[in-house]
Amino acid sequence: MEKKNIIVEKSLTFGIEIIKFCELLEEKRKYVVARQLLRSGTSIGANVFEAQHAESNADFIHKMKLAIKEASETLYWLSICERSESYPVNSSLKTLVEEVIRIISKIIISSRKAGEK
Repeated sequence: MEKKNIIVEKSLTFGIEIIKFCELLEEKRKYVVARQLLRSGTSIGANVFEAQHAESNADFIHKMKLAIKEASETLYWLSICERSESYPVNSSLKTLVEEVIRIISKIIISSRKAGEK
């Protein structure tokens, strides 16, 4: 039985959910934010997936840092939606991306420690 990689699964789930939310934004004609969210929100998982095939520990850490950068930008755009009266809100997406950031941060810390050995 293959063990599932939690961050790969969570980032994939998040990417699918962000696509659905961006479709809702486009229905509401919020095209600029929808495009930004779609790009940053799906890039998280792309970087996490890419990190799984990193050439070195340093490369792995770099790709995971890129995933955090994209997750932080996604959090920004979700906060814009939350604070703007005419935008739809999805609090569960914000909670999920915050969880993804915490998990990736822990992975980076443990990967750095492993690289020091």
